[in-house]
Amino acid sequence: MSYALLYAGSILLIIWGLAHIGPTKAVVRGFEPTSTENRRIITMEWVAEGLTLCFLGLLTLFVTILEGPGNPASLIVYRACGGMLLVMAAWTTLTGARTSLFPIRICPIVKSIVAILFLVGSVV
Repeated sequence: MSYALLYAGSILLIIWGLAHIGPTKAVVRGFEPTSTENRRIITMEWVAEGLTLCFLGLLTLFVTILEGPGNPASLIVYRACGGMLLVMAAWTTLTGARTSLFPIRICPIVKSIVAILFLVGSVV
């Protein structure tokens, strides 16, 4: 059961991270008019969050594949990634989720669901 939860969470997070990176140009255009410097900062931050999500998903996926969920180091990875996702979900709830954009509004929900999958996967 833990493998299924961890794989599902990993794959969902990787897909969500890639989906975050994909529309970066359109997101930045949505802030127009803005300076070149601000466009670069928005681009940097938008892509950084997507890469972070992909990294957390890939780290969990590879640890699960290579070591399995019973390894003590794996448990640390699952719980640390789950904790980080909960922090990111809280931050998104306080900031971006208060916008009218549907994908951003559900982002804290997706992050929280994956965090729960990782945390439950680390104890079953």
